[in-house]
Amino acid sequence: MPIPDFVQELRRHVGREQLWLPGVTAVIRRGDSILLVKRADNGEWAPVSGIVDPGESPGVAARREALEETGVAISVDRLAAVTVTDPVVYSNGDRAVYLDHNFACTWLAGEPRVADDESTDVGWFPVDALPSMSSELVARIDAVLADEPRTRFQS
Repeated sequence: MPIPDFVQELRRHVGREQLWLPGVTAVIRRGDSILLVKRADNGEWAPVSGIVDPGESPGVAARREALEETGVAISVDRLAAVTVTDPVVYSNGDRAVYLDHNFACTWLAGEPRVADDESTDVGWFPVDALPSMSSELVARIDAVLADEPRTRFQS
């Protein structure tokens, strides 16, 4: 997984210490299907996700990540949930916690493809036949599929 330049710069100052970073998850729907990527780092299926760049709006980040990772254009329709991830320790020892902005998104254009080195596969899955995923990712998808008018906040 490529490390954003601004995170590399922070790491020069804080080393492997835990960083608090804003993140996004784009749960992309097309009819009754969800677009998922197979992550290169752990081989698991997941919605599109990424880190918000400095000064970037989370909704803009979700659109950017979808295009960068899958080559598809999306609309960001609503903020479905805001959660804090469990601490993550990467293979190089870097530690982080993410404030995740989970967005309900709609596919607009483009045929999904592996568009960067962050994933090894990409595909549409019927909402009633999703591959095995962590409970955290299932909760993100469930928040979108619930079509609730209000954002879910972690309590």
